[in-house]
Amino acid sequence: MSSSSFADRLGTSPEAAYLGGVSAAVVAIAAAALAFPEAVYDGFVWHYFWGPVQADANSAVCAIRPGSTVEYLYSSAECSAAAEPVAYPGYTLVSEVGYVVILLVALAGVSLFLRRLDIARTTDFFLALVPLFVFGGALRVVEDADNAMSDALLPYPWDTLIISPFIYFTVFGITLALVVAAVWLDRRGTVDGIERPILFGGIALDVVTVGFLAALAMTPGNPVTFYPQVIGVILVGTAVATAATWYATRAWIPWVHSGTGTAGIVVLAAHALDGVANVIGLDYMVALGAGPNLVPKHPVNQFIVDATGAAWPFLVVKLVAAVFVLAIFEEELFEESPRYAVLLLIAVTAVGMGPGTRDMLRATFGI
Repeated sequence: MSSSSFADRLGTSPEAAYLGGVSAAVVAIAAAALAFPEAVYDGFVWHYFWGPVQADANSAVCAIRPGSTVEYLYSSAECSAAAEPVAYPGYTLVSEVGYVVILLVALAGVSLFLRRLDIARTTDFFLALVPLFVFGGALRVVEDADNAMSDALLPYPWDTLIISPFIYFTVFGITLALVVAAVWLDRRGTVDGIERPILFGGIALDVVTVGFLAALAMTPGNPVTFYPQVIGVILVGTAVATAATWYATRAWIPWVHSGTGTAGIVVLAAHALDGVANVIGLDYMVALGAGPNLVPKHPVNQFIVDATGAAWPFLVVKLVAAVFVLAIFEEELFEESPRYAVLLLIAVTAVGMGPGTRDMLRATFGI
């Protein structure tokens, strides 16, 4: 049953039905947290979602919540000895599943919004957003740089706006403003089409954000450095991995690209970047003369590194997953639900290019 027919049966619009459902879910979670604070808020919401953000924002090894107060611990021994709940910076399997659910709900809302604006029916819209995927990863590195510096650039709690998961809302808000501005300019006749203003706006944000990191690296006394050999190797490795996967799949399983066509190159490149950046950052920083190796930031690559003793299997997993995702995008999907297909392309690319950009820039700037 489509969202329109379901909403019609309720006697309301799809947008109103969506907002009502999301609001009801938020109220239910809030009510459960008030009724059972220790089990729902302390043991779930804080433990897996807000606590890791607080720990990260305060550069702590972990955060604990004895009673209703939050304390920050700065040694692994203290964290190991602390009573639950203990929240560590970064992701857990529980939080990642939660973010996937939030992403799916958000996609439904974005689909309704784009339908109301009558845009995003072709891959041109998807391609115009690519610089904004890079911007999200680069903005997250600004917070990594903030953590590495003795004098904070953004005081707590403002720094939480560029820490996961809130950075997704921050970047989404900026992207939404850019899209709405482009639509307004197009309908006024100031520009011809919305894709070019969105593309150039994203590029401008990339230049400002990466330029800011470069300025920090050039400032004497900062822990932020610059290793051009690292970004060079990562970009070359990404290009090679993307090209090899593209030509191999075109030769042996060409039907994989029947739906996405050349847009599939961007999907492959996004996940190749994530894989290659992890390989270089986790295993080859010392070999490249770029300081100590970094540590994994996600449970999946942490598990793979722990299980195999190396980071290169993560690259293989990312490329195989990207090919599998491309196989889902059949031509019929774009013909029957073009806007939804474009949204899925945006989602699967963002979850590769955003973390990949972050890992690449973390390694490049030694943070």
